[in-house]
Amino acid sequence: MPLDRTYRVVDGERIEGVLRPVFVRNGDYYLTNMAIFADGAIDCWGWTDLDGLRGKLESGWIATELEPGGRASVHHLAAWRFTEPAMAVSAEDLLGEVADVIEELNGRPTSAERCLEAVYRYVETRREEDRLALKAAYEAIPSHQRVYVLGDMDHRDVPLRLLAAGIGDVCDDYTTYELEYADDAVTRDGHLVVTEQVRQWALDYFAEYGVPGFRRREPRDTTTSPTVVLNYGRPMYPESHGLRNEFPAPVTVDGTTYPTVEHAYWALSTTDEALAERVRAGDSAAVRDLAAEGPRRPGWDDVRLAVMTELLRTKFDQHPDLADVLLATGDGRIHYASAPSPFWGTGEEGRNWIGRLLELVRSELQARRHGL
Repeated sequence: MPLDRTYRVVDGERIEGVLRPVFVRNGDYYLTNMAIFADGAIDCWGWTDLDGLRGKLESGWIATELEPGGRASVHHLAAWRFTEPAMAVSAEDLLGEVADVIEELNGRPTSAERCLEAVYRYVETRREEDRLALKAAYEAIPSHQRVYVLGDMDHRDVPLRLLAAGIGDVCDDYTTYELEYADDAVTRDGHLVVTEQVRQWALDYFAEYGVPGFRRREPRDTTTSPTVVLNYGRPMYPESHGLRNEFPAPVTVDGTTYPTVEHAYWALSTTDEALAERVRAGDSAAVRDLAAEGPRRPGWDDVRLAVMTELLRTKFDQHPDLADVLLATGDGRIHYASAPSPFWGTGEEGRNWIGRLLELVRSELQARRHGL
C-alpha cells in the first residue's frame, strides 16, 4: 500500500519517514499511524525500534488479530464494533514490512529486491546452491507482498515460486502455468508437480521478461546501524537494557562503589555527605527525589555533562561485557527514552543527552579497540 511520508529533525538533521496505519490494543482497538524512520526509530504511542516492535506485536499491543465484537475507535472521528474481522497481515509479516521500509528509506535493498538479485544470479548460474538461496530469499519476503514482487499481476509470483521450487516439489497455485501447459501438467493431489518442463517454463519467463523490477543499488560509502531505543522498566530487548543508568552495574569512583550510574550521579550532585550516603544506599527509582532534599553542588548545571560522561566511561571500563553490548549497536542512534528529565532523554522537546553521551563513549571504545 502507498504510505504517506513524514520526517523529524534530530540535532538539525532531517530524518525521513513514512506513516503506516495499525491497530493499537489499549482496552479498545485504536486505529492510528505508526511512524517509521530511516534511522530505525519507530513511533507508535511511544518510541521504540525493531526489537521493541517485535515485543509489542508478540504482546498483542499492536494488533494483527481482531476479536469479533471488539470495539474500534478513531479518535474524534468514529467508533464501531467488529462483526467478522479479518486481518491481512500477520505479526511476523508486519515486522518484515517495517524492516523493508527502513531499508528502502536508506536506499538499501529490500527483501523483494534481494530476492530479485537471487533470481538474477540463479538464472545465470543454474547452480543448486543458488536455487536454494533464491528459495530462502523468496520466503524472507513478507507473505502479503510476494505477489507484487514481479510487478506482473497476470503471472503474479508464480514464475518466481516455480523457479525457486525443487524438482518434485508441488505448487498449490499454478493457474498461470496451466494456461500454456495444461495438457502436460503433472499433478499430485490437485497440486502441480514441478518437473524439468515446469522449471524451463519459469526460465523462459525470465528470459522473455528479464527480471522485472530488478535494479542493482550502488553501494554507499557508509552504512547506518538501526536506532536503539532504551526504554525504562521491563525491557522488551534485555540485551540492550544494560546500557541504561539504573541497570545494576556497580561503578567505583574515588574508592566508593555505587550500585548504578544513577546512584553515583545523584550522590555526587550534593554537598551533604550524609545525604550522599543515603542516596548511595537508596532505591534507584527514588535517588533523584532523595538528592533533591539537600543542597546542590555549586555550578552543578555547568559540570553535569562532564560528570555523566566520566561515569559512563567508568561503567563500561569496569564492565567489559556491557561495553560489548554498547559496541554491538554499531553506529546507530541511541534514544534514551523514559528519562526523568527531557534534558537527559527523548520526547517532544528532549535533548537526549544520555543517548548522545553513550554514542560518544561507544566511539571512544571503538577507537581504543582499533588502537587509536
